[in-house]
Amino acid sequence: MNRAFSRKKDKTWMHTPEALSKHYIPYNAKFLGSTEVEQPKGTEVVRDAVRKLKFARHIKKSEGQKTPKVELQISIYGVKILDPKTKEVQHNCQLHRISFCADDKTDKRIFTFICKDSESNKHLCYVFDSEKCAEEITLTIGQAFDLAYRKFLESGGKDVETRKQIAGLQKRIQELETENSELKNKVQDLENQLRITQVHTSPAGSVIPKSPSTDIFDMVPFSPISPQSSTPTRNGTQPPPVPSRSAEIKRDLFGAEPFDPFSCGAGDFPPDIQSKLDEMQEGFKMGLTLEGTVFCLDPLDSRC
Repeated sequence: MNRAFSRKKDKTWMHTPEALSKHYIPYNAKFLGSTEVEQPKGTEVVRDAVRKLKFARHIKKSEGQKTPKVELQISIYGVKILDPKTKEVQHNCQLHRISFCADDKTDKRIFTFICKDSESNKHLCYVFDSEKCAEEITLTIGQAFDLAYRKFLESGGKDVETRKQIAGLQKRIQELETENSELKNKVQDLENQLRITQVHTSPAGSVIPKSPSTDIFDMVPFSPISPQSSTPTRNGTQPPPVPSRSAEIKRDLFGAEPFDPFSCGAGDFPPDIQSKLDEMQEGFKMGLTLEGTVFCLDPLDSRC
């Protein structure tokens, strides 16, 4: 994880791993809203988002609208934003989708994080007003991210890249087997055409085969129809027996049985789960940047 600012790098985590793994840490805050941002990280990105949402909230406040209160539930499974009374989930932000989290080092109430939306794949910046615990919430999200990433690795996420490579090899082998089958069909067609050209028709209409029957390389043509044929070659020796095609069905281009990597281990996953693992791997690989910065650079009333 990337702890990007020096004022917190000496701090220790605030909660036990069990509290975030088996339960969740609740926080109460006011929700200023969310807005789309162009980048998944960056101080300027969140600063502009906070200014925008603060201004919008200031307008609504002047119209008599109050800033809605929400409950945050932080665990290794994500950050849930709920209605504090009905407990209805308004937003569910998975940790591997959260790429940036920051709090205002001058205003202890404001904190924000950037999360990639699961449906639109757009980056949204969520902004909150808490009661002097913005830094604690930021660190709690950071701790949950760290624990979630470790759990992901322990549960098989470290094998995702290897599985992707194996799947790629399996696909290539299947392509080669298909090409091999097509080539065999073409060879058989050519042999049939060659056999027709080697047949002479007598004046009375009787068919007289040429003897001996050889191909353009002076070899006895391969006949898949009668693999056990005992037709001698031009030098009088008997050709080796041709293996039956039934024995070739279960073998690939290299003479080996086709390899199926998804049947070689108990920890393999079906395609839908694999795609989710790939997504989680990419999200965790990006990391979570925690940062303290100054959001309020104008005299706008910050009490929303």
